[in-house]
Amino acid sequence: MTPEQLLAFDREHVWHPYASMTDPAPARLVTATSGSRISIEGHGPVVDGMASWWSAIHGYRHPVLDEAAHRQLDRMSHVMFGGLTHEPAVELARRLVELTPAGLEHVFLADSGSVSIEVAMKMALQYQRGTGRPGRTGFLTVRGGYHGDTVNPMSVCDPDGGMHTMWSGLLPQQVFGDRPPALGEDITGWAEDFRALAAEHADRLAGLIVEPLLQGAGGMRPYPAKCLTVFREVADEHGLVLVFDEIATGFGRTGTLFATEEGGVFPDVLCLGKALTGGYLSLAATLCTSEVARGLSASESGVLMHGPTFMGNPLACAIASASLDLLATGDWLADVRRINAGLQTLHEIPAVDVRVLGSVGVVQLDHEVDVAAATEAALSEGVWLRPFRDLIYTMPPYVCTDADIAALCAGIVAAAEAG
Repeated sequence: MTPEQLLAFDREHVWHPYASMTDPAPARLVTATSGSRISIEGHGPVVDGMASWWSAIHGYRHPVLDEAAHRQLDRMSHVMFGGLTHEPAVELARRLVELTPAGLEHVFLADSGSVSIEVAMKMALQYQRGTGRPGRTGFLTVRGGYHGDTVNPMSVCDPDGGMHTMWSGLLPQQVFGDRPPALGEDITGWAEDFRALAAEHADRLAGLIVEPLLQGAGGMRPYPAKCLTVFREVADEHGLVLVFDEIATGFGRTGTLFATEEGGVFPDVLCLGKALTGGYLSLAATLCTSEVARGLSASESGVLMHGPTFMGNPLACAIASASLDLLATGDWLADVRRINAGLQTLHEIPAVDVRVLGSVGVVQLDHEVDVAAATEAALSEGVWLRPFRDLIYTMPPYVCTDADIAALCAGIVAAAEAG
């Protein structure tokens, strides 16, 4: 099929994320990828400011990750995980236990970020049942969060300003505290209100789930690390399972390997995804403490009630371990700091707010972005961006050069002016 035929069939038959099938937005045809760039038909290679929705931290066609994929394909691409195991899964689990905060000893290998959140919430619910509190079925969280598109994760996304408000009457009703204060703001009043809310609802709560340090698709908002201490203290006081969703922030995005490290506060359950395989394949992980595992195992089922068909996929696990090798042997922290320095020029853009944290740059406008116009303007500067709501932002691959970052900033300026 010609490019024109591919795009025509796509428009008539292929559903894209958050898109209409009867009035679809234009999709652009990608023909190749390499390093920090994707080749878009009609535009040539452009800098990918999205890193494939924040996952391709090492860029595209990385020789180490390619080799890991080829080597594993020569052995096996998949085998069921029920009753069987294999070296790629065991090795990845070992590495994750070593890398993640102390106490997270048990690893459930899921097949997407949303599923890892589903599993985390099941862990909390089964833990409460196993410890004699089956009436604890709700979750405490904060406004402005985003945790995925399946049913339970949707229920802990922002109930009013998020992407899932149309389902509010059908989803489990959770308890929402106020959005954490912005960086640099005092947290005292917010913390008092959050503690009071937790105390009011504690008897029905199983867990507390948040994105540490940076709220992602709910608004791209960083917040003070001191808030993590409040979350830990509230969870401990009321016997809640503390879940940190690091699907977006894990593996260096905010400037530490895991965002939770910034506050020195560690969860009972940790969810990872996106960058876990360097953007090559869908894979996620839910890690928990031995206390959670014991409590869960004491529930009436005696087992964690979840088991995806592609759980522990060997191909994905092998690539994930190779990605962890790259993080261990490379200087990702210097890359993130260099990107951060380049993104500081965004503060010169007239906007409602400009936020830069780690390798994340966000420009908030005073109106909804004209996505089509903003996207085209960014492409004219050789950059791929995907704005949403009133936000134009970038979370690029760590391999971006200084010239790439300069181009990204120019693309964001153009998008802001056009959108």
